[in-house]
Amino acid sequence: MIFTQEQTRDFLKRGFSRRDLGRIAAVISAGAALPFYNEPALAQLSQVRGPMPADAVKIDANENPLGPCEEARQAMRDIIPQGGRYLYNQTDTTRELMAEMEGLKSSYVRIYAGSSAPLHQAVLAFTGPERPFVTADPGYEAGEVAARVIGAKVIRVPVTKTYAHDVKAMAAASPDTGLIYICNPNNPTGTITPRKDIEWLVENKPKGAVVMIDEAYIHLCGEKMCSDLVAQDKDVVILRTFSKIYGMAGIRAGAALARPDLLAKVSQYSSGAMPITAMAAATASLKAKNLVPERRKIIADIRNDMFSWMDKHHFQYVPSVSNKFMVDVHRPGGEVQKALREQYHVYIGRVWPSWPTHVRVTIGTAEEMEKFKAAFLKVMA
Repeated sequence: MIFTQEQTRDFLKRGFSRRDLGRIAAVISAGAALPFYNEPALAQLSQVRGPMPADAVKIDANENPLGPCEEARQAMRDIIPQGGRYLYNQTDTTRELMAEMEGLKSSYVRIYAGSSAPLHQAVLAFTGPERPFVTADPGYEAGEVAARVIGAKVIRVPVTKTYAHDVKAMAAASPDTGLIYICNPNNPTGTITPRKDIEWLVENKPKGAVVMIDEAYIHLCGEKMCSDLVAQDKDVVILRTFSKIYGMAGIRAGAALARPDLLAKVSQYSSGAMPITAMAAATASLKAKNLVPERRKIIADIRNDMFSWMDKHHFQYVPSVSNKFMVDVHRPGGEVQKALREQYHVYIGRVWPSWPTHVRVTIGTAEEMEKFKAAFLKVMA
């Protein structure tokens, strides 16, 4: 990739050297061949490699075992015969529908194949050696890894005692912050940062900084979304994905919501048509009546049952409102993860370095969680 003069000036202003630009250009040109855009490495960071046993319980990657709704499945079936066409209008339809539902102009929405690309590209657009990437600890690592790949500074800020983002500490982390990343509900803790705290951060962040609010899990908790901040032309970029409540992790559809000038900066390093099956499924999912509240209740019921069981057996966990939770196993989490996998074919999530005795568990089906309970009791014994 060859950067324009304007892009080059912007990179240099953020503290990159001309030698850095050659390396970054190579990373972008290589695409998925390098970690910067590697979905398994940056988006899911799944522990599963290779085939799994037929009886495996896969609750490691915050996936939705319900899969796409029936309306989305039918939409994909219907559009397959047109798979030989690019059909850009399918993307336009998804964008316009999402914009209408969010109360935004369509120019404030850009559609992606999932939400990882706009996260990575925002890091590329707004951070640098002198423009830090500020994130929660523990938090979703994809943005941090992308920042380190390009040579941007990373600042981790521990979550509060209530497991929320410490917005005041994040705002004070650096006067030159480029991008502040808020995953709400947070991954891996599954906890909420109150709306008033996010509003405070947007108003009190360092001048020139952009606040990125990743709402991948927002539908699961029923909290108010932040698209109205975008409508107010704040320095905010919101990420959405169809991977979670809509059950489309393997189909790949997502969006970024922001002022057109911010979207232009994020999207300047991407191109290409969206998969028409994903666009058809996304549009059908948005139109599906009662899908969000019904699935929210299904997941919440299973999660609440899980927590009641945890309380009964005196296990310590973080009170999540999402489709995953952290449980303290009081020994190196990797040992429990390995034992569950090797002895019982139960695959749970990874361990965060700052919380070495906690493991992340995804909420699966009721049957899957019963198998997890049985295996977890044995391993913890």
